[in-house]
Amino acid sequence: MSERKFKFTPEQLAFFRENGYIGPLDLYEAEFIKEKYRDIRADIFDRANCAYNLPHNSLLAGYDRHLDIEFFTKHISQPRIVDKVQDILGPDLLCWRSEMFPKYPGDEGTDWHQADTFAHASGAPQIVWPGSSDFGGAITVWTALTDVTEANGCLRFIPGTHEEMFYDETKDMKYSPEMVNNLQKNGIKRGFFGYDYRNLQKDPNFVPDESKAVSIEMKAGQCVIFWSTLMHASYPNSTTDQTRLAVTARYVPTSCQVYPGTDTVEEYGSILSLDKYGVVLVAGEDNFKHNKVITENLRGVPFK
Repeated sequence: MSERKFKFTPEQLAFFRENGYIGPLDLYEAEFIKEKYRDIRADIFDRANCAYNLPHNSLLAGYDRHLDIEFFTKHISQPRIVDKVQDILGPDLLCWRSEMFPKYPGDEGTDWHQADTFAHASGAPQIVWPGSSDFGGAITVWTALTDVTEANGCLRFIPGTHEEMFYDETKDMKYSPEMVNNLQKNGIKRGFFGYDYRNLQKDPNFVPDESKAVSIEMKAGQCVIFWSTLMHASYPNSTTDQTRLAVTARYVPTSCQVYPGTDTVEEYGSILSLDKYGVVLVAGEDNFKHNKVITENLRGVPFK
């Protein structure tokens, strides 16, 4: 294995293990990423080569654009990302999903939540770790394509909450599109993309301790790395003229099974066919062969 140039320092890794996140971290120069965003805007709206046949207004329209947009194809294997994720998950890594997260002026915040198996919306585990453990999660790398502030909807974390699940993803949570942008919680407009995430609470009286929350403001081109099991949320976009845009890449070890036993995913009011889907081996080797691995995107661009 080639030398990893962008590993965590011991201090950074210790901070991550204690708090469940680290960042913001510099990933791209701000002017580069802003120019790149301008370059790919047409590609974002061009769905001719997407993995999923979805309308632009589907909440899943931003899923897995690394499968057709070259910049994201290269982004998920970025050494400044992968070298650090290897420090957390080990040498053999899969990117199993990417997502685009726009937050337009007036959009609601995202409610407090955690993701372990990612069954919360579909009702079925989407990642399964080996062995008998029922606690896994994924590493999420959330990269800002625009400047991110409290005003336009930055992330919030409750540090240290990544080692205990306060939600049961097997509980029933119904999708209701009328709830989008219509939920108020503690005086803040925030929901969960048409769901009420509070339905998954193990303790119906549980209230996240927001006094311990931290806001993650970021410059365009910076990223934050966190466990999906970390309690996280986002502010509403209270601006009138700023769109907040980010892209996430999600990583698991090659020992994990992704979308086991299914060829479709149903959530957020849409159904995804997994016919064109595959995981991407971004580091090391896949000795488990649990998943369909693809080596190039749908336009023929190699992932490495």
